[in-house]
Amino acid sequence: MRTGRRRGRDQTAPARTPNYRQLRNPFPPMRAFSDDHIAAMHDAALDIVETHGIRVLLPAARDLYAKAGARLGDDDMVCLGRDIIEQALETAPESIHLSARNPERDVTLELGSLIFQPGAGAPHATDRIKGRRPGTGADFCDLIRLTQHFDVLHMIPPVVEPQDVPIHLRHYFMLEAQARLTDKVPFIFSRGTPQVEQSFEMLAAYRGLDDEAFRTRPCSYTIINTNSPRTLDIPMAQGLIDFARAGQVSIVTPFTLMGAMAPITVAGAITLSHAEALAAITLTQLVRPGAPVCYGTFTSNVDMKSGAPVFGTPEHFRASLAAGQLARHIGLPWRSATGSASNLNDVQAANETQMGTWGCLMAGATVVIHAAGWIEGGLTVSYEKLVTDVEVLNMVAELCVAHETGGSDMGLDAIADVGPSGHFFGTDHTMARYQSEFYQPIVHDYANYGTWSERGAEDASTRATHVWQDILNGPVTAQVDADRLATLQDTVAHLTEAGGAPPVS
Repeated sequence: MRTGRRRGRDQTAPARTPNYRQLRNPFPPMRAFSDDHIAAMHDAALDIVETHGIRVLLPAARDLYAKAGARLGDDDMVCLGRDIIEQALETAPESIHLSARNPERDVTLELGSLIFQPGAGAPHATDRIKGRRPGTGADFCDLIRLTQHFDVLHMIPPVVEPQDVPIHLRHYFMLEAQARLTDKVPFIFSRGTPQVEQSFEMLAAYRGLDDEAFRTRPCSYTIINTNSPRTLDIPMAQGLIDFARAGQVSIVTPFTLMGAMAPITVAGAITLSHAEALAAITLTQLVRPGAPVCYGTFTSNVDMKSGAPVFGTPEHFRASLAAGQLARHIGLPWRSATGSASNLNDVQAANETQMGTWGCLMAGATVVIHAAGWIEGGLTVSYEKLVTDVEVLNMVAELCVAHETGGSDMGLDAIADVGPSGHFFGTDHTMARYQSEFYQPIVHDYANYGTWSERGAEDASTRATHVWQDILNGPVTAQVDADRLATLQDTVAHLTEAGGAPPVS
């Protein structure tokens, strides 16, 4: 009987080639409340919208609600009967195929899918080299490239606001940068019909789609935030209308903070959030039955000593679980979020983001936003934290991939081959898998203390700096159609010379 020494013959183990591009959530969903309580919360949300209503600031949206039978009141209030909402939920699609520039990057929004996005919408960026600063066009492009690099980040959000680009031209800059630097699903802001329609026209031309093909093939998305409590403002209502008409995806996301703009309890905050989401989803279906729309929520609590928003708390976790139950109750794909209130990429930031991420995973979220890089409660995206968070997301992705191999994974030959007190380092079973069996970290360092010290005793944030620098110093990897990109850039130049398109507030 052998003791596990390596065979004499040479063996070449295959390299590891993980695929994180389309993931399914492997975890059974947890529950925060009983099914009866969730049904009561849904019923209460319908009562809120029917009895108390929601303030809708856009006249065109109020007209659409009124034509469906809603009751209009003073101060722009709209009271929606539950029959109107229930009809909308019947037509809202349970599955949405989002087409990317590269078909290998397509994603499907449905219950059971698992899609990660980095942090989004931050006014600031930070890294160890240049420090904290207002977000710029250069930061936007850098962070898009980092998002493109990591397969576990599946969709492009507006990672930072490029504040050095005038807002009447910003939609041109952001669309051109996404077309040039990534082949993943792009984001388009809802900042008024002129900007949205121009963005749609440019994207359709870049993708080679005529008007009808564009309307029937979702290939972009936006985020719609209600103004809690119970307000749908002009840009967001117009965005719901514009995206529904064009057949593009709206992800409806009330942002409710327990104890501030929502009741202090998890059940109360999620019930309010659910009511607002139902009203917004209904508007999309009144515009176009079957319009692609994703349910969403982002509910956490505040620090009652300062009023500051906090994330990755037990309450944040439980709110995600409850939102997942309500999403399954109505049968729609849904978006949740993680994040951190820490001011830098430290242990607090890692703890809060991981706690929030596991809340989303256990809740069965379809899309998890702010999953990498997000600090200061959304005021800043950190280059280093994006890398260290991706390490965790990669590990989660490993749990989504089945590893069964028809019995050979049990290693019975190796067990028979190695005697008591032997080792498995040199068995055929090990040698055939030593390069592919285990996850290979991108930033974690498994060296012992002596070796780590000899290498410079760098912490994880320092190593993460090297990772993002290496990526940005390398070539652009996105699949790009050079001719269509040139046409898009010519269009941007022409529209910029013509004066751009100011947002509508």
